[in-house]
Amino acid sequence: MDRDEIRRRLEGTCPPAGAAPQTPVPAPVIPAAVLIGLVARAEGPHVILTERTAHLRDHPSEISLPGGRLEPGDDGPAGAALREAFEEIGLPPANVEIMGCLPPYHTISAYCVYPIVGWIDRPLDFVLDTREVADVFEVPLSLVLDPANHHRDSLVYEGVSRAFYVLPFPGRRIWGATAAILVELARILGPI
Repeated sequence: MDRDEIRRRLEGTCPPAGAAPQTPVPAPVIPAAVLIGLVARAEGPHVILTERTAHLRDHPSEISLPGGRLEPGDDGPAGAALREAFEEIGLPPANVEIMGCLPPYHTISAYCVYPIVGWIDRPLDFVLDTREVADVFEVPLSLVLDPANHHRDSLVYEGVSRAFYVLPFPGRRIWGATAAILVELARILGPI
């Protein structure tokens, strides 16, 4: 799947600026945004993922998309996703072409996460904020798009059984909100 096909399939996925949310937003909610950074590679696009550091209070050592909370100075969710990607992995906002977004994802920890899809075709030289990010790596988009890789698992959290997605990748466990957002990306982009 190339850049033009991805752009075509994402067309119209973002609501107009100032539009009311399409889905009910549970209160209180913490708005956040993540960047689904699609990197142009000869063998096909790859998705940028990070491994969070082990000492973090929230989600230590988990695999995530670059992102975080919206701040007052951010230019909406896309601005927050670009700012966070720059802060976490040194990805300059000017190197990212925003292509679309996915529906907000609501976490059990009261976050409303806005996934922003961006295309990156410039050379990458990651500079990690080692207070937050232990590692950065790329996963082939073809792996994300293949429904055979969308596994389900569950665990008991605060006395309630919760089901979630897991995507296989050697040496990594991509699960929870990150996996759910990537599965939604696969649903919107359609089959490979």
